[in-house]
Amino acid sequence: MTFFARLRRAHPDSYGLLALHPRNEGKRTLLQAAKEKSEGMSTGATDIVIPGAPSFVCELKRRDHTKSTIHQEQLDYMHAAQRAGAYVCIALGVDAAWQAFEDWRSHVEG
Repeated sequence: MTFFARLRRAHPDSYGLLALHPRNEGKRTLLQAAKEKSEGMSTGATDIVIPGAPSFVCELKRRDHTKSTIHQEQLDYMHAAQRAGAYVCIALGVDAAWQAFEDWRSHVEG
């Protein structure tokens, strides 16, 4: 929430409008999972996605990496995004996510 609030404050007419957080968290029944997949849910999708050329694809984990886990589905998603040309990263904490965003933005905006 902090990243998106900061992004929407800093870039309300551009990146703040485009950025999204795929809702992939939480437990689901097999029926719910099948329904959501048919509706477009992508298992392992990252926490922050900003469409662009290249797109920004960021998995946000806790600053203390010992309190977070990266799942194979997330790695698979990030590898696929990277193969498609996206800027892909894993950020440890919101400040690291913001730094990665600024790095990506400097490349996109030249």
